[in-house]
Amino acid sequence: MADMWAFREAVDRWAAGGPGGPAGELAGRLGLRTAVLLEGPSDLAAVETLAARRARDLAAEGVAVVSMGGAMSVGRYASLLGPPHLGLRLTGLCDERERGYYERGWERAGAPGRDFFVCEADLEDEFIRALGAARVEEIVRAEDDDLRAWQTFLRQPAHQDRPLEARLRRFLGTRKGRKIRYGSLLAEALDLDRVPAPLDDLFAVL
Repeated sequence: MADMWAFREAVDRWAAGGPGGPAGELAGRLGLRTAVLLEGPSDLAAVETLAARRARDLAAEGVAVVSMGGAMSVGRYASLLGPPHLGLRLTGLCDERERGYYERGWERAGAPGRDFFVCEADLEDEFIRALGAARVEEIVRAEDDDLRAWQTFLRQPAHQDRPLEARLRRFLGTRKGRKIRYGSLLAEALDLDRVPAPLDDLFAVL
């Protein structure tokens, strides 16, 4: 796992204009064949949690899961990891509103097909629909750090007339780091027979 973190850091430096040699060397050492391009760290947390629950060691399978820090970076990462440079097979997960970035990124990299999977709104929305809003609220209320914040949030006039699903989605994005934590918590709470389709389809192609 340490080498995988080193690979991700090397790719980030490469994407920022640094040398590509360290990333290429680590890719060879790890035996990488596939790169999963994710928008951010909350998606990474969810994918890694679900992989563990399914007893999948993605690194051992030659799969690198990479958080890009935003969908607008996908063209750069796809070119570096895909056919023009490292030659890895590309797949990924994105929000509906970011689909265009991924399509253009795949085209820029000359990657075959459109082998990425799209969440209807975003991954939090997929989790809320899969688990049910009441269950997600239970998970939030069980977190001591968030219980009082959630109760305060519910009292705010701007949110009182909105559906619970919308309030939960908004709450999960109101503090830095919260989405990352709930990426793991919600993936851990899933019934493995009810994994949201974009996540399930992603794992099916890995």
